[in-house]
Amino acid sequence: MPIYLNGTIKATKSQLRLDDLTPRQIVTELDKHVVGQANAKRAVAVALRNRIRRQKLPPEIAQDVLPKNILMIGSTGVGKTEIARRLARLADSPFIKIEASKFTEVGYVGRDVESMIRELTEVAVDMTKQAAFNEVKAIAADHVEERILDILLPVSNPNFPSNYSQEETFTVEDKSYRTREKLRDQLRGGDLENRVIEIETQDKSIPTIDFIGGQGMEEMGVNFRDMFGNLFPTKTVNRKMKVYEARNYLLREEQERLVDMEQINRQAVNKTESAGIIFLDEIDKIAGRESGSGNPDISREGVQRDLLPIVEGTTVNTRYGMVNTEHILFIAAGAFHVSKPSDLIPELQGRFPIRVELESLTIEDLKQILTQPKNSLIKQYQALLKTEDINLEFTEDAISTIAEMTESINSNTEDIGARRLHTLLERLLEEISFLGNELENKNQIIDADQVREKLESLAKDQNLRQYIL
Repeated sequence: MPIYLNGTIKATKSQLRLDDLTPRQIVTELDKHVVGQANAKRAVAVALRNRIRRQKLPPEIAQDVLPKNILMIGSTGVGKTEIARRLARLADSPFIKIEASKFTEVGYVGRDVESMIRELTEVAVDMTKQAAFNEVKAIAADHVEERILDILLPVSNPNFPSNYSQEETFTVEDKSYRTREKLRDQLRGGDLENRVIEIETQDKSIPTIDFIGGQGMEEMGVNFRDMFGNLFPTKTVNRKMKVYEARNYLLREEQERLVDMEQINRQAVNKTESAGIIFLDEIDKIAGRESGSGNPDISREGVQRDLLPIVEGTTVNTRYGMVNTEHILFIAAGAFHVSKPSDLIPELQGRFPIRVELESLTIEDLKQILTQPKNSLIKQYQALLKTEDINLEFTEDAISTIAEMTESINSNTEDIGARRLHTLLERLLEEISFLGNELENKNQIIDADQVREKLESLAKDQNLRQYIL
């Protein structure tokens, strides 16, 4: 949400559009990028829509309407992460993906659970700041143009000698104005891009102390300027650079001057609290109960206990202020091949009331993944090779054969879902990608026979199959 220096707040187009989206339309948007998994899409669509509904409630009711966190159960490569990521983009929400297995219980050396809230807040600050910068970009560009013109031709304000007549003074000033406008036309036309100019910039080097290790300090640094204010005054340095380099450098500087960073930080904290989404992956890796065996894995239940207050709702201290986690949406996911959701402590289970099981991908799903999404795998390879004037085409039977071989390998070895398509396509197109623009035939058509020739022996070889990702 862009914020101006005078405090005016203006909603972005995506937010206005999101406000009108029904759960059915949200699912339709997700269908453009993720194939299948209708139940998971419905669950996240309802969760997102309930957020929009909550914002329309009176404050006294809205405060008690907590998000219904979601637990996704399914093997790797079926779309769990992609659904959450696309949902966050659609909602313009701060989003992070983090593995639960990275956390350690309080008292152990390692990452503590509160770090994910600090990381989410950083993402929200970057998003809010970028939105504000985009809103003032046009005004900042005008200011930069004037600054560059001032360097190329300083504003004429001469102390004319007393023997100059008034008519002569106007003539000199008019000539200076015409020269400046001529330079402006050249600047806009790109004729001065490589001219070297000297600009005065602020010295960005600020003394800091970074802490390594220690509970809650793994991402924290102490900024001397924040602590001591003007004890370290801003220094200016003169730098020589070309006009096009100076424009980019000065643009950022002007954007920072035009926005109110204090208000941006406050808005980012609010955005984190009301719209943040955390995707907690590999939660099955911390599922397990404590035993008295002295096993090193006993800290897994400790991590669950540490997660509990974050998911329930607590206040976390960040460099931008206190962040309340009550209304952050948590989407947890895990394969649960070895453990099961009931292995989580009961209190944590109760904080994920919505559970959806994602289905393994069928041959038809794999065919759609290859072709249907906006930037599907085949479209990506076609675009990459098109940069070297190679037209890559796949026949229908080639796509079917790739999907069938992927499903077969997934069934007979570890099921890694759609991720296996990356490996098979890379093997299939290895020679074309290697030769690139050296190929005489720029029209490459891949059919089923070529797919079998390149991949069938590999897929059948039991000794090699284990190496296929």
